[in-house]
Amino acid sequence: MKMEHKPNEIYKGFEQGPIRPPSEAESLLVRVTRNCPWNRCTFCPVYKGSRFSIRPKDHVIKDIDSVFRSVEIIQQAAREQEKTSLAQIRKAAVNDPHLDPRAFNAALNWAAGGMRSVFIQDANSLIIKSSDLVEILTHLKMRFPWIERITSYARSHTIARISDDNLKAIKDAGLNRIHIGLESGSDTVLKMTQKGVTKETHIKAGLKVRNAGMELSEYVMPGLGGKTFSREHAMETADALNRINPDFIRLRTLAIPDSVPLFDKFESGSFEKSTDLMMAEETLVFIESLNGITSAVKSDHILNLFQNLEGKLPEDRENMLDILRGFLAMTPDRQCIYQVGRRLGFFSALSDMENPRRLERAERACKDFGITPANVDGMMDELMKRFI
Repeated sequence: MKMEHKPNEIYKGFEQGPIRPPSEAESLLVRVTRNCPWNRCTFCPVYKGSRFSIRPKDHVIKDIDSVFRSVEIIQQAAREQEKTSLAQIRKAAVNDPHLDPRAFNAALNWAAGGMRSVFIQDANSLIIKSSDLVEILTHLKMRFPWIERITSYARSHTIARISDDNLKAIKDAGLNRIHIGLESGSDTVLKMTQKGVTKETHIKAGLKVRNAGMELSEYVMPGLGGKTFSREHAMETADALNRINPDFIRLRTLAIPDSVPLFDKFESGSFEKSTDLMMAEETLVFIESLNGITSAVKSDHILNLFQNLEGKLPEDRENMLDILRGFLAMTPDRQCIYQVGRRLGFFSALSDMENPRRLERAERACKDFGITPANVDGMMDELMKRFI
């Protein structure tokens, strides 16, 4: 995709993009690019219909300075009164005619989280000139020297094309964690979903990030291979990760909202979506196939069937496998109750079914909505669309 540059773009104030990783919930969001330069992945609903553009470097600097002024006001108000209310802080901010209200709100949310981390937006910020990113990071660290972590999304295709020297310079300027949507290690699945990258490029990019000294989060999407390529998806993804050994492996279960291109294939039957039971079996194969690495597996997304499917490899592998085996060993009726309880927020782990009140709520939901083992996956698919 051709990148859109707007050299004469007028600064219209502080900006924030639409998404960030769940692990960056308390981070300050600094928007360097808008939308996604690839934007063709068939499973992704974000940015569809939006043009990609790079924000002028001086606009990003102005955003950072606006947050800095807001933080100064918040800190001053906190110093002047031992117990400063939110209303009092907002009142103090109104007295500054140069203050951007969006930047102030971002600063206020950031302050509530401790002001320890920053997330660089949007989908692939490392696509900008490395020298520009270094300058932005340097200014960010100058304004907020106490920051402990600066992170960003990046595409493997982009990382693979950045020189090792430039990647190291970016790291030295302050970027110390990168989130990559690996999704799958299967070339078949990657091509089928128009990911725009190969397994080998994923591996190359992951190793470059590790060699630069940055933490690496790789995202994996259970179910992306559908019924046809489920096992290949699990095995090839595990193989890619075994060769990368990222710091984090983050699970993001496939959901197919009506707005994504994959929905048409799902609706026509050319893509057969795996059931929860099949995805549990797939994930079992995936975890079993992770060998020789020390990654931390994270299940930090509401779409995932098992919120507690987490642990450090290799020592916690058996605990994770026991969770999956426990679900697979249940009767269809019990599996159905757990699926409903999990999707409705009554359960986060299989052990929650031992709580009589939570179990009763899940059972009542199944009865009230007519959910059975025969229709549970279809009903849960509709529910999951609301979380996208």
